[in-house]
Amino acid sequence: MSLQERLTVDMKEAMRAREKDRLTTIRMVKSSLQNEAIKLGKQELTDEEELTILSREMKQRNDSLREFERADRHDLVEKIQAEIIVLEAYMPKQLSEEEVQEIIDAAIAKTGASAPSDMGKVMGIVMPQLKGKADGALINRLVKQQLH
Repeated sequence: MSLQERLTVDMKEAMRAREKDRLTTIRMVKSSLQNEAIKLGKQELTDEEELTILSREMKQRNDSLREFERADRHDLVEKIQAEIIVLEAYMPKQLSEEEVQEIIDAAIAKTGASAPSDMGKVMGIVMPQLKGKADGALINRLVKQQLH
């Protein structure tokens, strides 16, 4: 089942169960996917494109969460946390820090990177492998630690 089909089924379930917050989040994701398809001039998006959009939505929610926590807006924090929980259901399983480190180590060995100036080479290999499976900030931090 494609992501769009899964979202449609889940949207119907949320309507029947009268889960307003879940329904709103699913509608936002469907809208983002449809807007991207229109922008790219496609009928359907590839799995990779869908994952990119989901990752973008998740990153936006996480950024908003940090901002709302800093501003002591507990009402908005709860709303964003609920949206993140809904989005996580559609994201691939996140890799542990150790699993990410193994992939980074393999990329460093492959490129022969040894200095911070080689970070671009390593990230170029690592990011496509970890797209949607690990947080970009975590990957960045681990690569920097390894190369310093």
